[in-house]
Amino acid sequence: MSRRVLVTGGASGIGRAIVEYFSKDKAQIAICDADAAAVAMFKGDFPDAIAEVCDVRDEAQMEAFLARVEEAWGGVDVVCANAGTGGPAGRIEDLDFQAWQDCVGVNLFGAFLTCRWAARLMKAQGSGVISITTSTSGFHGVPYRSPYVAAKWGLVGLMKTLAMELGPYGVRVNAVAPGAVEGPRMERVLEMEAAADGRDIEEVRDLYAAGTSMRTWVTGDDIVQMVGFLASDAARKVSGQLMAVDGYTERMT
Repeated sequence: MSRRVLVTGGASGIGRAIVEYFSKDKAQIAICDADAAAVAMFKGDFPDAIAEVCDVRDEAQMEAFLARVEEAWGGVDVVCANAGTGGPAGRIEDLDFQAWQDCVGVNLFGAFLTCRWAARLMKAQGSGVISITTSTSGFHGVPYRSPYVAAKWGLVGLMKTLAMELGPYGVRVNAVAPGAVEGPRMERVLEMEAAADGRDIEEVRDLYAAGTSMRTWVTGDDIVQMVGFLASDAARKVSGQLMAVDGYTERMT
C-alpha cells in the first residue's frame, strides 16, 4: 500500500522537493500552499495529488483542506509541517506588530493546526510520522530576525512535546533544521538583512557560510534526504530529535 503523505507549503521550494522525493515511491500526495500560481503549476505536474490554496494561519481554511484529505484517504502516514515564511527583518524597536504576528502565524500556528489534525488520525491508527521544518535559528539568536527566530524556537518546543505525547501511540515526531538553503527565498532574506544592517548583500551571504564549520550553504536535496530518512524504517526509534542539516552552524554575526 502506498504511503499517504501531506506537505504544507508543498508547491515550491523545500516542500516541492519533499513531494518529489516521496513521489518516486508512488506515494499519495496532498499539499497546500498560499501561492496560487505555484499551486496551479503543481497541479499540472502532479494531477493525481490533492492540492489547494490555503493560508496555514487560518483555522477555517486549514480545517476545510484537512477534511478533504481525510475524506479521500481516511488516515495519513507522513505529515510534513513545512509551511514557513522569513518574515520581516529589522531592529526590534522598528518592527511592525502585524508583520510579527504574520511571521509567527505562518511558521508556528500553521504547524499547530497541521499537527493537531495529524495527531488525532495517527493516534487512532497507531502509527505515523510527523516532520516539522524548523531552522538552525531554532538553536540560537539571529540579529534583526526576532519574529522568525521566536517562531522557530517555538517549533522545537512543539516537536519535543508532541514526541512525548504521541510516542505511546506509535507516532514519531522530529524536526529538521535547515541552515542557509540556496534559492529565491534566502535571496529575499539576504536583501532584508543587508538593508537592516547597512551591509552589502554579498557580505551577508559570506557571513552565512563563514558561520558554519563546513563553510557552505546547503541545498533543498540535503534537507529532503533527512526528511526521507526520518520517515523511513531506518529511523523507527528516532523521535523527539532536532536534526540540523547546515554544515554545523558555529556562530551568527
